[in-house]
Amino acid sequence: MALGKWIAGGLGWAFGGPIGALIGYGIGSLLEGTTVQTTGVHRTTEADFKISLLVLIACIMKADGKILKSELAVAKKFLVTNYGEEHALEALKLLKDLLNKEINETEVAAQIGQQMNYSSKLELLHLLFMVAYADGEVHPLELEAIQRIAANFRISAADFDSVRAPYTQTVDRDWAYKTLEIESSATNDEIKKAYRRMAMKYHPDKVHDLGEDVKKSATERFRTINEAYEAIKKERGIA
Repeated sequence: MALGKWIAGGLGWAFGGPIGALIGYGIGSLLEGTTVQTTGVHRTTEADFKISLLVLIACIMKADGKILKSELAVAKKFLVTNYGEEHALEALKLLKDLLNKEINETEVAAQIGQQMNYSSKLELLHLLFMVAYADGEVHPLELEAIQRIAANFRISAADFDSVRAPYTQTVDRDWAYKTLEIESSATNDEIKKAYRRMAMKYHPDKVHDLGEDVKKSATERFRTINEAYEAIKKERGIA
């Protein structure tokens, strides 16, 4: 589905506040005369989520004070992988427009934090880490920006570490335990309980209202929960 189509399909809260001020002009060239329909309610729509994601990606890319061609290539690859070629090219146009604007990271994150439910904010955090680690490593300033955004989202420290942990497998031997939000000293029964709790917490159906593209990326996060559990079972010889 093209970017202009899902924007025209209805923005809710994201068309107002600091996010609305940022995208007001940027979406004009994508809509080709189509009138944007606002929902008039606070429910997060697919358009709200994806616009929020683009704004936050811009925040992360601008965190170190410079925009590299390699970073744009990473962003394009991410968008193509998650949203398809047509959608990605249009989204990239809007992203480039956002990169040329001054973005108040705190105000944007606060708006999202107030309007979006916790499961959706966790998925946004997951996607930001996907972008940040797309080239194999994350710049310290980008990590700090993600931490500030998570703080404004009121994401718990355990959830933050859990979402990040799968990307640190090569440097953190406890990554699987952190993914399941438990200590490496946990008993086998505690591990099984933690897995069931995390599998329920990150089930893709938690974000089904945000569209198939978002549900697809949530499925990837769900897969990392299973991967962590299997890694611990293999380590401990759990059947």
